[in-house]
Order: sequence, then C-alpha cells, then structure tokens
Amino acid sequence: MSENLAGPPPPLIKTAIVEDQKSIRESLSIFINGTPGYSCTGGFRTMEEALEKIKFDLPDVVLCDIGLPGMSGIEGIRIIKDRYPKIKVLMLTVYEDDDRIFDALCAGASGYLLKRTTPERLLESMRDAVAGGAPMSPEVASKVVALFRDIRPPDRADYQLTPHEVRLLKMLIDGHNYVTAAAELGVSVNGVKFHMRNIFDKLQVHSKSEAVAKVLRDRIVR
Repeated sequence: MSENLAGPPPPLIKTAIVEDQKSIRESLSIFINGTPGYSCTGGFRTMEEALEKIKFDLPDVVLCDIGLPGMSGIEGIRIIKDRYPKIKVLMLTVYEDDDRIFDALCAGASGYLLKRTTPERLLESMRDAVAGGAPMSPEVASKVVALFRDIRPPDRADYQLTPHEVRLLKMLIDGHNYVTAAAELGVSVNGVKFHMRNIFDKLQVHSKSEAVAKVLRDRIVR
C-alpha cells in the first residue's frame, strides 16, 4: 500500500479587491477564482462600497489600490484595520513614491506591491501576508530599507527594547516574516510571536506593520 506524501492542501486564501478600473478588477477576480487554493470574495470599485459589503464574507486579504474615487485606499486601510484587525491589506498600485509607501505602512498595510507585479508573485505575496510576512515589490523594499538605514535616531529614543528585540525588528523591516525570522534566529515561531507581543507592548502598537512604521517614523532602532 503506497503512502500519500502530498499532505493536506494549503488553507483557502479568501481575497477581496478594491480597484476602480473595471478591467483590472475583473481580470484579478477571474485569475484568483481560477487558481486552486484562492477565492475572490468580491470586487469593489470604491472603498465606500468595500466597507459596506466585505462584512458579508470577510476575506483574509484585501488587494487595494490607492487612487480611488471618493475615499482613498490609505484612508480605507485605517478603517478596515480598526474594524477587522486580522484582515491583511496589500496595496496594489502604480504609485512608488516615498510618501505614499510610508503613509500606507503607517495606516496598517501589510505589504506594498506595484501593479506590474507578476501573477505568480501576487499569489505568493497573498499567502506570505497571511503567514505574517510583509511582501513588497523589489523597488518598494529598496526604498523602505534605504529610508531605515539613512535615518539617525535621537540619542534618547529609548523604548527599553532588548538587543534581541531590536534585531527582530530589523529583520522584519528587511522583509522577513515570522517563519523565516524564527529560522534565522534559531527559535520557534511561537518564540518570535512571544517577543513580538513584548515589542507591541513597549511600542504601544497592535500589529507588525504598525511596529515597523513606528520604528521608521520615530527613528527608534539604530
């Protein structure tokens, strides 16, 4: 009798799309629904429509444009994260300027992708976000890393972070998720989560993206 080595299928990733261009919105929806392991719960032209309707079938991930009619995507992130903290929001946009990237991260975005991202990378990014990662297009990641490395913290910026916590924060800013950070540090994923809870308490934040944004904004990690 042969053994089944395939293992159980990965959990279904439920995704909502907020995009004002109908062709992009419908293409993404068709692509996601046609890919095993992924499902599109809805496509919305405006953030107002999304906020009204996503509650009927909550997604795991929201793919969100920034330049929308009415409320901007960045404004919408704050509301989504306030109402549904577990939902991961990935920006999918043409904008790659520092201000919008920074504002999106500060608002609670879990990742920032450009619209030229390949379909395969988009799927990978959605699953990475659900696993605790912070996926970014290479151009965006370079800007975030440069911003972090160029800033100089004030001498008295002290949140009583331990050296281990500082190292973990630096790894998250460089693009690690909890799984890869745990492997690099030689600890369990639960160990990383324990340290992150301590970091959240010290920084007075509620999510990894908020912690990273605060590190960059307040220049609290050397």
